[in-house]
Amino acid sequence: MAQIEKKPVKIVETVLRDAHQSLLATRMSTEQMLPIIGKMDQVGYYAVECWGGATFDASLRFLKEDPWERLRKLRAGFKNTKLQMLFRGQNILGYNHYADDVVEYFVQKSVANGIDIIRIFDCLNDIRNLQTAVRAANKEKAHVQIALSYTLGDAYTLDYWKDIAKKIEDMGADSLCIKDMAGLLTPYAAEELVTALKESTGLPIDLHTHYTSGVASMTYLKAVEAGCDIIDTAMSPLALGTSQPATEVMVETFRGTPYDTGLDQEKLAEIADYFAPIREQALKSGLLNPKVLGVNIQTLRYQVPGGMLSNLVNQLKEAGKEDKYREVLEEIPRVRKDFGEPPLVTPSSQIVGTQAVMNVIAGERYKMVPKESKKIMMGEFGQTVKPFNPEVQKKIIGDEKPITCRPADLIPPQLPQFEKECAQWKQQDEDVLSYALFPAVAKEFFQYREAQQSKVDPATADKENKAYPV
Repeated sequence: MAQIEKKPVKIVETVLRDAHQSLLATRMSTEQMLPIIGKMDQVGYYAVECWGGATFDASLRFLKEDPWERLRKLRAGFKNTKLQMLFRGQNILGYNHYADDVVEYFVQKSVANGIDIIRIFDCLNDIRNLQTAVRAANKEKAHVQIALSYTLGDAYTLDYWKDIAKKIEDMGADSLCIKDMAGLLTPYAAEELVTALKESTGLPIDLHTHYTSGVASMTYLKAVEAGCDIIDTAMSPLALGTSQPATEVMVETFRGTPYDTGLDQEKLAEIADYFAPIREQALKSGLLNPKVLGVNIQTLRYQVPGGMLSNLVNQLKEAGKEDKYREVLEEIPRVRKDFGEPPLVTPSSQIVGTQAVMNVIAGERYKMVPKESKKIMMGEFGQTVKPFNPEVQKKIIGDEKPITCRPADLIPPQLPQFEKECAQWKQQDEDVLSYALFPAVAKEFFQYREAQQSKVDPATADKENKAYPV
């Protein structure tokens, strides 16, 4: 047997971001994180993903924490490890497109507060929606990782992935991530995809997947053997289910092979021991639902991410139409096809899912259309890989003329207005960005913060502060 060249696989630890976002509704507090980061810093991870995604919104909305303060505290504790964040392109961390000046300022402040690696993606893989963030991150000397939202469909051939990977390299990315948010990538398909990407780009390849369909660990094994450089894993107490494969399992899998990570299981065991009670507490309180810890092979059949499935069930329950579940699952691929076959990731997954529910409940396709469906058909989220169904587009937007340019080209600078609106609460530059992304939630948080600082009851402070809009 030929000697395989030694090529240790690198590990990105997700326990401080995607793992608790996937299993605990992003409810892990900074206070729960800080005691263990000294030990995590000694492991030798390639990076720790700890910010971005839903952490920003959840910190402000549910935990009454300043996400910027969390980042600064994590940066102070991680002296040897790179910190990574997830960034939704022109959407930043919100759900709408923002003007270029807001995107640039957010990237600048993220790096200034401690981020080393910015993983940037777009829900439609429209690379025009990545340009501003990539340029800004390059300017700040951050490591730019562009993520491709992985999905299945006629349009998503190996040539499609090779072509887009080459464009990403030309844009100025430092590495490429295959972002398999729904756990759709099976082991041999991963081997084929990584091999193809390695032919078209010299960029390091990071594979990110979820355990939802049950194949993720095997997918990592085949991807690494095919040349994948980095994998995303989560410490075992917050791994599996809708989260990532377990860090310790993957470290053991590659031990003694040319891909040996070199990570110490003793150190990892200490970290797992720290997170175990957090898992137990979450199970006991109901925050961690045992349902999300299982395997759902239907994910591969309908290509529906785990979080999207639970949303569908809720929508049908509220409408008293739970018996229509199977019909909705069968309608989703049809709506997705009408909508240009986009990957199903925030916000496209919610749009396609909601439209499918409405089509089934109304008993007539596109009789009821939410404003987000109209936005997608108007081109306001960008360009899909395939054209829209012209009849459906006509039914939804009538004679309105869809846009064909990069959506953010139509948004004038927004920062001056946000600065003005936020002035009365601003205590740091970053407050303006918190306000820009989540105005109502940020105002509530600023109000809470002021009350805490003056040790006044927030309810009383609310009544006394006449400038605070309800």
